[in-house]
Amino acid sequence: MKVLVINAGSSSIKYQLFDMIHESVLASGRVERIGMDSSIVTHEPADKEEVVEVKEILDHVAGVKRVIEMLTHEEYGVVKSMSEIDAVGHRIVHGGETFKNSVIVTDEVKSEIKRLFELAPLHNPAHMMGILAVEANLPNVPQAVVFDTAFHQTMPKSSYLYAIPKTLYKKHKVRRYGFHGTSHAYVSDVAAKTLGKDLAALKMITCHIGNGGSLTAILNGESFDTSMGMTPLEGLMMGTRSGDLDPAIVPFVMNKEELTLNEVNSMLNKHSGLLAVSGLSSDMREITDAMADNEDAKLAFDMYVYRVKKYIGSYAAAMNGLDVVVFTAGVGENSVVLRQSVCEGLTFLGIEIDEELNKIRSKEPRVISSANSKVTVMVVPTNEELLIARDTYNLVK
Repeated sequence: MKVLVINAGSSSIKYQLFDMIHESVLASGRVERIGMDSSIVTHEPADKEEVVEVKEILDHVAGVKRVIEMLTHEEYGVVKSMSEIDAVGHRIVHGGETFKNSVIVTDEVKSEIKRLFELAPLHNPAHMMGILAVEANLPNVPQAVVFDTAFHQTMPKSSYLYAIPKTLYKKHKVRRYGFHGTSHAYVSDVAAKTLGKDLAALKMITCHIGNGGSLTAILNGESFDTSMGMTPLEGLMMGTRSGDLDPAIVPFVMNKEELTLNEVNSMLNKHSGLLAVSGLSSDMREITDAMADNEDAKLAFDMYVYRVKKYIGSYAAAMNGLDVVVFTAGVGENSVVLRQSVCEGLTFLGIEIDEELNKIRSKEPRVISSANSKVTVMVVPTNEELLIARDTYNLVK
């Protein structure tokens, strides 16, 4: 069976085509700047040269059509016809309380995703465009949706409820949902299998650290708590997001600066975090490169590390112990200095990192803690697309 995985954004489509017999990627790519006459299509067949073209792609229907044309192209395609695509899986950011697992797309499922637009106005409408675009191009192919929030539906009420009037939860479902669930689920499973241990027997903290970041406490094999909240703004300091802050700051700043609700929301989501503190960049690579000579860059890095350590410490306390810490995503997988700085501040937990193992770069899951460390520290490359393909395959099969 061949499964096409789609991650649709407001002006982009990312895709991977999997052969599920060997779970191998036949091709991947992306369509960017949808809606413009200079859209960029990048197609990467597994065993052929990358193809890049600039052409007019006015909507997601045209974008998916071009993806299919790339996949079936006589010269650089990887399948002979659309009939070889057996199913399509989509990443959906917000599933609310409705979706605790991945599901096949039906009219009822689409209606519920639309109802959840208000909880993820930047993401869910774009994902819906992806679903509808596939329907238009592959009308008889089953589709499945995999939700970033689903993994966190196991959290107890003490973790997901806020200390605000209960009516806000009952009427408007104001609560912690958490995100990056597909990644947290994937890397926790891989980490346990790599160690040859039962995930349900481990107390684990998974650190998905990229431009956006979240930590999850995994107890008894399930999400027990996670740092992102009702939206991805809560939690860690991130590339451009503020993370945790005193909620009274919002009306105070709105009053002092005469900002609208949209303006302050944009400030907290797009103009804060590493970018705001460093005054330089939202990219951790640029921050770490500049630390030696730039005090603001060093401050941004130190604040970032401090907040990661705070969450690890609090989750270890909440679970009454800790067996494994996993680093994943762009920064977590690639920043040697960040991993070392975080772990050096957690010696009270018995964490001892092996500096040489930490410096090794690999696409394979690996342990970077020393033999004497009481807590195993790992780097596990995430693969959300593969998990989406697996769920889609299992549902359709």
